[in-house]
Amino acid sequence: MTGPGIQFDGVGYAVADTQILRDVSVSLTARSTAVIGANGSGKSTFARLLNALRLPTAGTVRVLGLDPLSDAAELRSRVGFVFTNPEAQILMPTPAEDLALSLGALPKKERPARIEALLAQYWLAGRGDQPASDLSGGQRQLLAIAAVLATEPDLVVADEPTTLLDLHNARRISDLLLGLEVPVVIVTHDLELAARCEQAVLFVEGTVAAVGMPDEVIERYRRIPA
Repeated sequence: MTGPGIQFDGVGYAVADTQILRDVSVSLTARSTAVIGANGSGKSTFARLLNALRLPTAGTVRVLGLDPLSDAAELRSRVGFVFTNPEAQILMPTPAEDLALSLGALPKKERPARIEALLAQYWLAGRGDQPASDLSGGQRQLLAIAAVLATEPDLVVADEPTTLLDLHNARRISDLLLGLEVPVVIVTHDLELAARCEQAVLFVEGTVAAVGMPDEVIERYRRIPA
């Protein structure tokens, strides 16, 4: 399995007079990468630069060999993004309809079987026609992830995917993401999850403060004064 080929060189991101990221230079090649740091440190902005939900205002970004400034559409089609709150992703009334939306490129006659397979694979068997609003928080997050993975992305980026979940569902989502056959970048406050990744990146006040083995980067994070 190859890594995601993420390269940031002197990257900055600003909105009006507010500098959110500054001079971010990092190369990520691991199969699984945790992105950690305090609230407001720039983690989520970094994540959104990976699939062109945000565009850099300085420096250069390459993800999967693509430049988000010129290849935004292709990058969004190849990088699946999982939001903290699945309500931001579930667009249709039922799980089956939501998955069908993700499978739009598949011939129509092949979609029902694929939808049933996805529902079974992600612990949602028998819930295809149930209102999505009736699903539990964990089930909604599973549906959001299933819809992302149905598009067969080359890279998955998850922004705090376990924050709103109980311990059982947080572990299930963590196991699912870390077991993917494609590279994954996970923004998280869950240091147990971060420690299970192959690589970690620490953001402090809008820039990269450390990158390397998770245990070492997490220890560096713990030493930052409150």
